[in-house]
Amino acid sequence: MNRPVNKTWLQPFAHTQELTAQEYEVAFYPHLPRRTAINRLNRMRGEGLLERLGQTRATLYRLTFAGKSRLGITYTSHEMETPRVQEDEADLRRQLRRPVTERKPVGYNRPFLEDYVPNITYYLSEPLRLKLFGIGSQTGMAEEAAGTYARHICQRLLIDLSWNSSRLEGNTYSLLETEQLFQVDGEKNGLLSTEAIMILNHKAAIEFLLESLSVAAFNRRTILNLHALLSADLLRDPSSEGSLRTTPVGIGRSTYSPLTIPALIESLFDQILQKASQIEDPYEQAFFAMVHLPYLQPFVDGNKRVSRLAANIPLFQKNLAPLSFVDVSETDYTDAVLAVYELNDVSLLREVFVQACERSAERYTVISGIVGQPDPFRIQYRPAIIEQVAEIIRRHCTRPEAVARLRLYAENSVIESDRKHFVAAVEETLSGIHEGNFARYRVRPSEFDSWHAVWTGAAKE
Repeated sequence: MNRPVNKTWLQPFAHTQELTAQEYEVAFYPHLPRRTAINRLNRMRGEGLLERLGQTRATLYRLTFAGKSRLGITYTSHEMETPRVQEDEADLRRQLRRPVTERKPVGYNRPFLEDYVPNITYYLSEPLRLKLFGIGSQTGMAEEAAGTYARHICQRLLIDLSWNSSRLEGNTYSLLETEQLFQVDGEKNGLLSTEAIMILNHKAAIEFLLESLSVAAFNRRTILNLHALLSADLLRDPSSEGSLRTTPVGIGRSTYSPLTIPALIESLFDQILQKASQIEDPYEQAFFAMVHLPYLQPFVDGNKRVSRLAANIPLFQKNLAPLSFVDVSETDYTDAVLAVYELNDVSLLREVFVQACERSAERYTVISGIVGQPDPFRIQYRPAIIEQVAEIIRRHCTRPEAVARLRLYAENSVIESDRKHFVAAVEETLSGIHEGNFARYRVRPSEFDSWHAVWTGAAKE
């Protein structure tokens, strides 16, 4: 079995990103024999690190996304918008959606982690890191004690992050159902569904981070306890909660087979934490965790959930807008993670990460009273949102009745790609209605009072 391509083979592409075979030969000293050069180029193509353009003597070999990721080459915001990049990303998505039987089986690629050098290698370009920091620091609390901002928006953050992170795992609870679960203290409700437990576990894990930010870090104690809280009562073997796995795991819908040797899993887990703790930029640190924790799969389950909450540690500590994954598409996120698993390509996950940072920052600057940009989706559906909110109030709907009504309306009146987003937008609006703003939904005071009594009373039962 061939070892993964040595990173030094890729070095000639670090500056030009495309070369002919002859140019590749003479890039080394002493020059490579022609056969050796061709063999290396073909090996790198076979691992998805290069693409070949043309069939003549002037054939060019060019870095793919995976090749650029191996070299630590990132895109600026301008480059991410070019037609060529968009075309490559479309090709990448098509490749990932091919039947599993038509995709190459792959295992864990150690150089993907080992070649990453903190504060020298970057998955996020400098312009992108500066952009994200500018957006995230609008909280205006940079000089405050660690966690001040996250605690300031704690109640909203608990709901948003718990719901969105669970939603990305396929959880079908609605935003309103999540709020009700928190309001009635679901743990005292007797028998709970698996989905309810997942959401309540998120709440407990977020509270743990907020309460321990003075010591929370990319270390074993923090990450293992995060896993224990997120997986509580969800695993067949309770001893697996907060423990590194000692058994094989499979990845559904993927050709990727994670490592099976416990000692190696433990060694690489420690290496991930060590590298993460050395990264100085909070956004690079957050993104590194979202890439490498799921890729290693150190736990029997819950790896992506751990990575999404761990990504918030540096943001909480520096009082930057937290990541709650508002409006992140389940399909986009799944494609992005598969690209990391099968190709070590971080481009799609980077796109998801940037979108998540931007949307979360918009949401929490508004909550904090800072004026933000209007949400284009809400502008587009403004009449329908107002109409549905008004009808729910006039009909004195409880939370379950409102959820059922919204899902039915979306099924009949909203395009399929926007349905979940529309339901969430109306649910979010309903959560923010109070005696000082109900009039904008064209309902009478008596209608609001009657609905509010039912709405809040049902939540407390």
